Amino acid sequence: MFPNLFPTPNGQFGSLPVMPIQAMTQQATRHARRVYVGGLPPSANEQTVATYFSQVMAAIGGNTAGPGDAVVNVYINHEKKFAFVEMRSVEEASNAMALDGIIFEGAPVKVRRPSDYNPSLAAALGPSQPSANLNLAAVGLNPGSSGGLEGPDRVFVGGLPYYFTEPQIRELLESFGALRGFDLVRDRETGNSKGYAFCVYQDVAVTDVACAALNGIKMGDKTLTVRRANQGSSQPRPEQESVLLHAQQQIAIQVIMLRLMLQPPATKVVCLTQVVTVDELRDDDEYEEIMEDMRTESSKFGIIS
Repeated sequence: MFPNLFPTPNGQFGSLPVMPIQAMTQQATRHARRVYVGGLPPSANEQTVATYFSQVMAAIGGNTAGPGDAVVNVYINHEKKFAFVEMRSVEEASNAMALDGIIFEGAPVKVRRPSDYNPSLAAALGPSQPSANLNLAAVGLNPGSSGGLEGPDRVFVGGLPYYFTEPQIRELLESFGALRGFDLVRDRETGNSKGYAFCVYQDVAVTDVACAALNGIKMGDKTLTVRRANQGSSQPRPEQESVLLHAQQQIAIQVIMLRLMLQPPATKVVCLTQVVTVDELRDDDEYEEIMEDMRTESSKFGIIS
């Protein structure tokens, strides 16, 4: 009754291409196989990035899809100095997350998931965390340095003044101990701080102490919000209270020092406003009296030059 409903290979639709199963799988997993690499030097190009990351993945034992290069494609935005690096497999992309902070052509680069990464979908495609068996020391990275920014001990640091530099923030956080991982979140287009960061301490036992001591501290016109990144944050245990008290004292000193560092340099000039009116300055005799009064009062605090 409907002779053309299912056309033969020689019929109307016989010449349409059929996407191979492998190609369909690659397309479906692409969001989980891509890696964002930021902070690239101007000299970077697709070939050097692909070669470098393939070699590094092999060096740390991150290749899981068999022999050959881990990187299958690279796209670079030269203006904004970032790249999307596509790996062969989801597991290899997860292993690449451990390369955050690695030095590429003299520049430390940031390795992140791209904005289209869907954690819930990716969880069904393969491992979402780097393997614990990676030999990061082979490429000059500390084990856990990047993977350390995930997990229950990750700390959110919000309310940071935009003019705070990364070294200043690290110095404040490291009052409680060495950091295993640190990430000051920046605008991808401008490179400016977004006013918040994440960190993980080498000694996770100080996490709650640091959060309690830092949270609520005034920094200029901002107030710090410091807590565990996951909402199920805990409170310091009783035995930590003395440590917390000492830490709060140290932080108070640290904050004072930071404020002093951020103040403009002192000069020999003092500006006084709303001291006299225009009419008073029009009278020469009154002008001289005002000048003499100013010299007399100012000389009480030092020599007037």
